[in-house]
Amino acid sequence: MVLLTMIARVRDGLPLAASMQEDEQTGRSLTEYQNQAKLLFRKLNNQSPDRCTIETGKLLFHYLIDQNICYLVLCEASFSKKLAFSYLEELSSEFFVQYGNRVDSVARPYAFIEFDTYMQKTKKTYTDTRARRNLSLVSSELQDVQRIMVSNIDDVLQRGVALSELGDKASNLASLSKKYKQDAHYLNLRSSYAKIAAVVIVLVVAFLYIRYWWL
Repeated sequence: MVLLTMIARVRDGLPLAASMQEDEQTGRSLTEYQNQAKLLFRKLNNQSPDRCTIETGKLLFHYLIDQNICYLVLCEASFSKKLAFSYLEELSSEFFVQYGNRVDSVARPYAFIEFDTYMQKTKKTYTDTRARRNLSLVSSELQDVQRIMVSNIDDVLQRGVALSELGDKASNLASLSKKYKQDAHYLNLRSSYAKIAAVVIVLVVAFLYIRYWWL
């Protein structure tokens, strides 16, 4: 279930729009999570990873940065990560069309709160069981969500870990993975060449034996 959606400007963390479930519907207070989201926005910068998943208790924050705007959603852990990022991508496309040329000029929080209507409508599409089944078919068109960096809200907020550091860690992991694949490929080639050389040597020895001892 999508519990909370917020949109903010990356350069200063200014909230631009928000949408959340009523407490009566979810059976939990979302004020704490809304405050966490605001603190999270203030941690963002130009070096932050453009996609990230952050654990907060039994729930997950997923965020997407596009055109210096952060789109964040709070979901239950059981909610599909692919659907969560697909939802954020849909919001980013529509929001930028409607307000992209005004984002840098606004000064007051929640200047585009009317976007809540579109968020509520889109959220229903992604929480309806039949719609979720159909949306799952577009997985091939989405980025591989398994490679999205995952962190913990305590690490990001309480211990002061910058999100740019998470991006560096993700890049380092990608580099190490690439190097591992290259090394594995090199070792496989060496093994293949060694096998071929062994066969050639056996054939040469056999040829010489036949030529000089039998002829």
